Amino acid sequence: MRFFNPCRSKGLPLKELRIGVSGASGALGQSLIKYFHKYGARVVGLTSGEKYPLITDHNGELISVKWVSWQCGEEETLVPLLKELDLLILNHGINTYQNASPNSVAISLEINTLSCLRLMNTILRQPGWYREIWINTSEAEIEPAFSPIYEISKRFLGQLVTIQHSNLFSTKGIRIRKLVLGPFRSSLNPIGLMNPEFVARSIILQATSGLGLIVVTPNPLAYILIPLNEFGRWLYYKSFSTTRTDI
Repeated sequence: MRFFNPCRSKGLPLKELRIGVSGASGALGQSLIKYFHKYGARVVGLTSGEKYPLITDHNGELISVKWVSWQCGEEETLVPLLKELDLLILNHGINTYQNASPNSVAISLEINTLSCLRLMNTILRQPGWYREIWINTSEAEIEPAFSPIYEISKRFLGQLVTIQHSNLFSTKGIRIRKLVLGPFRSSLNPIGLMNPEFVARSIILQATSGLGLIVVTPNPLAYILIPLNEFGRWLYYKSFSTTRTDI
């Protein structure tokens, strides 16, 4: 299991890397862009909004970002862009908090789960594409998020990523890293404990160090429980499902 076993991973050089970030106008997306720029990467920001934020580097200078607007369900329109990327980061999401109406359930599953899977499968189908995908699933995979529908949609995404793509690296040379993140301050969670810049810096540090399962959280138990949960899930799927290399 490539994103579980860090011993099989390789560090990721960022200089001149072509990176696409969904949810780029959010707190974590902007922080990732700032650090990728610092390390010499070229970033494309994917957002559902029509207004693009102005992002400055740590010296206060404006960062040049190529912005692309898209909506869930329009993944195929991004194919020309996806073909140009070395790394795609799936970071978009929505939190309906305590709202568990049928409409909230449908929207949460569509944005948090299904659109991520469609984007991932779209880029995986492109001939010759072989680099990396990072997927933000959330610490809600293993513990309550006090937002039941958000929690369910993120767990669903994490489980599907594990069952469908645990062997992609060995069969196609495709590298998938899971980002399992604790609560950070953002518009989705204004009372999050962690600073999004700290989270972005930690993600990049772990990825460039070769880790495939990236965990950033203030909860020390999570650093034990998340790898154990991931390994148990992988073992179960490996035992009771058939691996296919077609997407």
